[in-house]
Amino acid sequence: MHLQFAKLTGAGNDFVLIDNRDGRIGSKSRLARRLCDRRFGIGADGMLVLERSTRAHYKMRYFNADGSSGGMCGNGGRCIARYAILKGIAPPEHTFEALNYVYRALQTSRGITLHMKNVPLMRLDCALRRGGKTIRYHQIDTGAPHIVVHVPQPAIRQHIEEVDVAHIGRDLRYHRAFLPAGTNVNFLEHVEGRRFRMRTYERGVEAETLACGTGSIASAIAASVTMEIPPPIEVITQSRKRLHVDFELSGRTATDIRLTGPAILVFEGTINV
Repeated sequence: MHLQFAKLTGAGNDFVLIDNRDGRIGSKSRLARRLCDRRFGIGADGMLVLERSTRAHYKMRYFNADGSSGGMCGNGGRCIARYAILKGIAPPEHTFEALNYVYRALQTSRGITLHMKNVPLMRLDCALRRGGKTIRYHQIDTGAPHIVVHVPQPAIRQHIEEVDVAHIGRDLRYHRAFLPAGTNVNFLEHVEGRRFRMRTYERGVEAETLACGTGSIASAIAASVTMEIPPPIEVITQSRKRLHVDFELSGRTATDIRLTGPAILVFEGTINV
């Protein structure tokens, strides 16, 4: 079968998008593994599937590169919104359905803004043991499970550019504290003012990604609460592209969360599957 696709990137977080409004795609998990393979497929961090919805302009389904269901993907949501606007599937301000929730997307001068669901503050200032050392972290679910690790700290003395994200991130991702599902791991360093530098080891990709939308939200909320820095927060990703996270704090809940940044259609093509 010849399958049309689009390749998009949200601040370096890249995706293969399939328009499945005709319902012709069956096994999406296996297809995601094939298409996201960077040596034998198109190559991407994950696969976006655009389907029909009775509640919004369309429905988004997201699969990690390993074929697993990835939960909500912030950059993926911004990318699918960009595609829908470019193709006339939806207007510049529209809604889409994902994981039984309706999100609102808006095209702005900064790129695509995605209005996210409210996030309860979960576990702040936690600790675990790794290699005989104590690592402190914050745990927040922003539609996908995340921990935020500030650097430097006694157990991770390097600055963020020196952190072995692949090694430490993988250890924390599979740590028994986060069983059975595991977690995404974000390393966060304060640059100045409201600006932070972030690197992410992403569950399901099983590697460092160039950006992570829900990780940026988790990091921004954790930084704002623990360091008493008011939003909006600017997150500099590994691609050096910047994501802007704005929100309100109401008790122990972050509300009116907005994720803004670049979302680009890179190319389109046809692949024989």
